Amino acid sequence: MRICVVGCGAVGSLFAANLAQLADVEVWAYDLAREHVDAINAGGLRLTGADEVVGRVRATTDASELPACEFGIVATKAMHTESAMAETAHAFAEGAVASVQNGVGNEEAIALHARAVIRGTTFPAGRILEPGLVQWDVKGDTTIGPFEPSPAPMEAVERLADACTRAGMPTRAVADARPAQWRKVIFNAATNPIGALTGLAHGRVCERPDLRALVTALVDEGKAVAAAQRITLDADPEELIDHAARRDVAYDHKASMLQDVEARRFTEIDFLNGGIARFGRELGIPTPLSAAVTALVKGLEASWE
Repeated sequence: MRICVVGCGAVGSLFAANLAQLADVEVWAYDLAREHVDAINAGGLRLTGADEVVGRVRATTDASELPACEFGIVATKAMHTESAMAETAHAFAEGAVASVQNGVGNEEAIALHARAVIRGTTFPAGRILEPGLVQWDVKGDTTIGPFEPSPAPMEAVERLADACTRAGMPTRAVADARPAQWRKVIFNAATNPIGALTGLAHGRVCERPDLRALVTALVDEGKAVAAAQRITLDADPEELIDHAARRDVAYDHKASMLQDVEARRFTEIDFLNGGIARFGRELGIPTPLSAAVTALVKGLEASWE
């Protein structure tokens, strides 16, 4: 099996390095960060923290070098999905492409360039320490299923889930991945921007009653939007938020949006709170807090210009 990870940042690196442990899987990675790609090719893709892993991955910044792949795993920032797929689509002409990204709207962008698409959501998290080296902060499960408008065959979904699970990234193949995806969207939209705006890691956000109440209010808006789509979440985001706040889980973890803000990179706010607000407008569900948080984060981004 040949798998290409499109976007080898923190999450993409977790998948790439672990999948490279399997004897029956050849792993490629496409990323535009030249130093990261060069380090991967020179010394392997290294993970440290939750586990110590070195994966022999074939990495490139030149999409024309990619061979035909049975699977793609897209792990770019949401705003880069369409451009990354436009560059790499040739590699998946006969394959299936899965999203393990944050937010909503990624599968629609992938479907512009791939005929077989897999909806996905993942909870493992980390951060790049230096080129070729990734801190694995949080282990977690992944859920994937056919993307309804352009579905990959269920057999393909199950094959990819099996490979990821054998590689140490537990993955469920389900007929409908929307309940898991919206659980993660709500989790992220309720916590990530609060951390980004305050500079606080996840556990410190949750231990302040004032901020925890704001998190709950954002969760409630997300739940209302999901319910309007007749999506029954597969778990309560509130329980997941509290679990992650434990000191032995992710108390000190800086969410990806906070990492972006600290590096003065544009965030995925349009695909998290902005996405919930967009669905809310379309469905007639009020989402004033989601809209307000979106405006605040975009205002922060504007201050860097």
